Amino acid sequence: MLDLNPDQFILKPAFATIHCEPTWKWKKRDKPFPNYDLFYVWSGEGILVLNGKSYDIQKGHCFLFKHGDVTTATHNPQDPLVLTYIHFDLTETPQLVPTAHRMVENTFSFESLLTQYVRLLLVKTFGMEIEAKLILKQLMIHLLRAEEEEEEKVEQLAYTSNILLETVREIANYIQQHPGEQHSIGSLAARANLSPRYFSLKFKQIIGHTVRSYIIRSRIERAEHLLRYSGMTVTEAAYVLGYSDLHFFSRQFKKYTGKNPSEIR
Repeated sequence: MLDLNPDQFILKPAFATIHCEPTWKWKKRDKPFPNYDLFYVWSGEGILVLNGKSYDIQKGHCFLFKHGDVTTATHNPQDPLVLTYIHFDLTETPQLVPTAHRMVENTFSFESLLTQYVRLLLVKTFGMEIEAKLILKQLMIHLLRAEEEEEEKVEQLAYTSNILLETVREIANYIQQHPGEQHSIGSLAARANLSPRYFSLKFKQIIGHTVRSYIIRSRIERAEHLLRYSGMTVTEAAYVLGYSDLHFFSRQFKKYTGKNPSEIR
């Protein structure tokens, strides 16, 4: 609603901050909503159903009900809801409207605006209507700003995820291209600019093998290629790939291929 002039808000006499009784229930209306309703939970816990979708609600949950919405709600009698509702309408159909449900993070600022709005309409001081419309627009801005920030966070997470994916795959490719080097988790993690623990976790998730098993697998695959096509002896292939113990090399080779190195050559 950022495109709206505050004068386009139509104030309604339906507004309040209420402490719900233990037996409180919001029953289904005979008719869908005829206007907008800003609904904010200060405390308590309950369940709200909006157009067939259920929400577990508690402090900070905010809804913007719109024309045609169907709602019901109940709460925990041992932890009853305290909520503010503000009905209003608009002279024009808005191009930009907050989503139906939002978890407000900056509750102090948002709750201050709600309190100010309710007090204004109850006391009806000079300039009340103008100020109330400005507060309504501020409330909408809060909700829209939260959506914008959330979208930016999602985009940043997606970007970070793609960078991480590329980095881990680059490390896996580096291991394959240099199987004879004495790789360690620490050195590879440093190459990826990640902590060893986080690097190991993400490597396993993305590549499907632990770092250690991938290093060994890459060495054995290269050894098999060298024995088949380069004319190297078993001792030479083992040396090229960083093995100083020929028996250890043979055991690893058989474990991964099911054959002795001499059989391949």
